[in-house]
This record gives sequence, C-alpha cells and structure tokens, in this order.
Amino acid sequence: MARNPVQKSKEANGAASPPAQEGIDQVRDLLFGGQMRMVDARLQSLDERLSHETSALRGDFDRQITELDASIKKELAGHSERLIAERTKRVDDLKALNAELRESLRSLEKRHNSLEEAAGQSDAELRDTLLKQSAALTSDIARTSERLGSELDRITSQLQADKLDSSALVAGLTELAGRLGGSSSAPAKKTPRS
Repeated sequence: MARNPVQKSKEANGAASPPAQEGIDQVRDLLFGGQMRMVDARLQSLDERLSHETSALRGDFDRQITELDASIKKELAGHSERLIAERTKRVDDLKALNAELRESLRSLEKRHNSLEEAAGQSDAELRDTLLKQSAALTSDIARTSERLGSELDRITSQLQADKLDSSALVAGLTELAGRLGGSSSAPAKKTPRS
C-alpha cells in the first residue's frame, strides 16, 4: 500500500509514540480511508483485469501459434506430398524415356545391321554381276580375237595364193611371149614360190 506524505514525514522525523501513532492512523483512516480503499479496490480490479487480459492474450496467442503451427505443418505436408508425387512421376517418366531410348537404340542397331547386310549383299551382287560381265566380255573378246585371227589367216592365205597365181601368170605370159617371139627353144625360168 502506498504511503502518504504525512506518514513519510513522520517516519523521517523519528518514530512517533505508539498511542500517538494509533491516533494518527485513525485520523488518517477517517480522512483518507474511503479513498484509499477505493484506490486499493481499483488497483486490485486493475490487477485482476490485467491478469485476466494477460491470460486471455496468452491463451489467444497460444491458440494462434497452435493454429499457425498446424497450418504450416499441413502446408508442408501438402508440399511434401506434391514433391513426392512429382518426384515419383519424374522417376517413372525417366524410366519410360530410358526404356524408349533403349528400344530406339535396338531398332537403330537392327536397322544398321540390316543396312549393312543389304549393302554387303548389294556389293556381292555387284561383284557377281561385274565378274559375269567381265567373263562375258573376256569370252566375247576371245571369240572376236579367234574370229579375227582366223579371218586374218584366211586373208593371208588368200593373199599368198593370189601372189602365187600372179607369179605363175607372169611365168606363163613370159613363156607365151617367148613362144610368140619364136624362141620356143629357151624355156622361161620359173620363179620360186614363196
């Protein structure tokens, strides 16, 4: 309880006698007692109200903190679930893409092998065709060469036969000329056949 100025000055001057003190307390109680009780009651009421308001604020604050904590946990749980779902979806997508890439790679390898086989087969067929054409051309050239050789031999033989005939003709004409000229006694020289 707060001390009034009169009480402070008395305490400062020294302790008053106990009976006088009681009298002063009674006078003071008569003069200021109602106001002091009213002030005390107001202070007590303010104290209770402040305590009640503090408790209410603390309770409200605790409730809001609890609600905020629950809301944050709920949000985090939702985000966590979405992240897990997205991660799972991406893992599945990556697995599917990986399988698709493997299948594409197998398909490309098969296509490459089939193209290599086709190219090898085409090369073999081309080689066979070239060999056949080369053999056919070689055969044609050999036949043409034989034909030309035999034709050349025939022409050579004919030319030699014609040459012999002309020398025989010359000899015969010489002999004829000698007979016509009257000297049939000297026979003409025969030219050797070549």
